[in-house]
Amino acid sequence: MTIKTIGIDLAKNVFELCGLDDGGEILLRRRLRRDSLLRAVEEISACIIGIEACTGAFYWQREFEALGHEIRIIAPQHVKPFGRRQKNDRNDAEAIAIAVSQPRMRFVPKKSIAQQDIQTLHRARRRMVNHRTALVSQMRGILLDRGIAFGQSITRARRMIPEIVADTCNDLTDLCREILSFLLELMARIDEHVQEFDRRIDQVFRASEACQRVGRIRGVGPKTATAVVAAIGDGHDFDNGRHMAAWLGLVPRQYSSGDRTILMGISKRGDQHLRTLLVHGARAVVRTAVGRTDRFSCWVNELRERRGTNRAIVAVANKNARIIWALLARNEEYRPAV
Repeated sequence: MTIKTIGIDLAKNVFELCGLDDGGEILLRRRLRRDSLLRAVEEISACIIGIEACTGAFYWQREFEALGHEIRIIAPQHVKPFGRRQKNDRNDAEAIAIAVSQPRMRFVPKKSIAQQDIQTLHRARRRMVNHRTALVSQMRGILLDRGIAFGQSITRARRMIPEIVADTCNDLTDLCREILSFLLELMARIDEHVQEFDRRIDQVFRASEACQRVGRIRGVGPKTATAVVAAIGDGHDFDNGRHMAAWLGLVPRQYSSGDRTILMGISKRGDQHLRTLLVHGARAVVRTAVGRTDRFSCWVNELRERRGTNRAIVAVANKNARIIWALLARNEEYRPAV
């Protein structure tokens, strides 16, 4: 009897292996240290290896594939129903092996080093933007505590806060002005970092033929195109565009039973960053479609009047996700509606 499926519970230093045969019987249980994992996997005949999507999963995917194994990366929420008894590494490895053996199981798209580099670039930029948002909120709170209020907007904050600090007629103390001046300098440095990340993203966009094809879609710019290509690659992990839209959380959430069908708001599953980029791009499409007479704009305007602005925005984001899948999976050029 030979091992058909192996479930590996990944960790930093200690890894648990569980091997199953065709009938689901356990043939292998091993607990290995990090430095001996690859040697042990190399000694096993080529089989299916299942691992959870976590930190380091894509690194081990590439290492195991180099040894001739077929790798399947599975989301943790799909493993949990197959866990039995207590929660420990031994039972987790068994649950992973059982989960990846299921015939209709969905798996996480694999990523190359280049894709991970682009994702790292986007995550670093998002970290800087989050720091900048927190910094602006802190400065607004400091001023509001002194009885000075202005509207929410980072553009308004850039204009108003320096004027408030320079105004000697208000009630700000010298110490408070110094602190706000320091925070303004910090925000300026963060702005420089964000601009540098934007420049690098534009370089990646111009160097990638796939990103440029995706970037021709209305509502999809360099940031969205590079982020999507880094996340899904060629799109072959999805059967069709609707599956990709569902993976992004852009389809209605169901609560149905029997003859009663209830569709709720969007499920918001998957990558929040990708969904945010697509929705923001769709918002720009809906806003600029007013007064235009082309076929796509007429569809957007009619949908907005019939279902409201927010639903129209999500519908455009859903449509763009399907178009992106078609361009990547079929290696085609974008052809706007006549």
